[in-house]
Amino acid sequence: MIDVRRSGDRYRGGEPGTGIETFHAFSFGPHYDPDNLRFGAILACNEERLAPGAGFDEHPHSHTEIVTWVAEGELTHRDSTGHASVVRAGDVQHLSAAGGVRHVERNDAETPLVFVQMWLSPLTPGGDPAYEVVHGIADSTPYAVPAAGALLHVRRLGTNERTAIPDAPFAYVHVVRGEVHLGGEELRAGDAARITEAKNLEAVAAASDGAELLVWEMAGS
Repeated sequence: MIDVRRSGDRYRGGEPGTGIETFHAFSFGPHYDPDNLRFGAILACNEERLAPGAGFDEHPHSHTEIVTWVAEGELTHRDSTGHASVVRAGDVQHLSAAGGVRHVERNDAETPLVFVQMWLSPLTPGGDPAYEVVHGIADSTPYAVPAAGALLHVRRLGTNERTAIPDAPFAYVHVVRGEVHLGGEELRAGDAARITEAKNLEAVAAASDGAELLVWEMAGS
């Protein structure tokens, strides 16, 4: 089954007056929706847009696997365990909040920042926080989040290029840029598809400049 969620239907949040715009794909904060709490392991998929100088001051997380994909610009990150890094387009950032961690996320550059941040539920709560950045992840290299029983596939497609959607109990496809055809549906930038029991599905890039996709492959509960 394919459940398509459109970019325009995301909950709008953030603080536009301070240069922060957020688009939530799942129930989040004041945008509570009991029918949209999670899909597979995914608890949140937020598109964040930060103006130069804007950002999120230090705030806590716990019992969450946080994976961030930068689409444009540079994300400056610091956390309470001493990690500090600059995450750029093409990098995958993973913060395992475990038993608890605090962090800061800012746009300290002079250009706008756009990133997609996804929160996953761990199979087992607790433990010690951990942090990792994979710089310039290759298109053919999946990124494993074993704590959540999930794999992230990054797909950058040329015009009319195809990619298989993993056969899995749960698959989540987010279009970062471009346009794709998937199971008879057209998905554009910001659109997502929640796929249950995927079998022999393909995504085909349709736009003249190709497409970029984030594809989560997740085990069943």
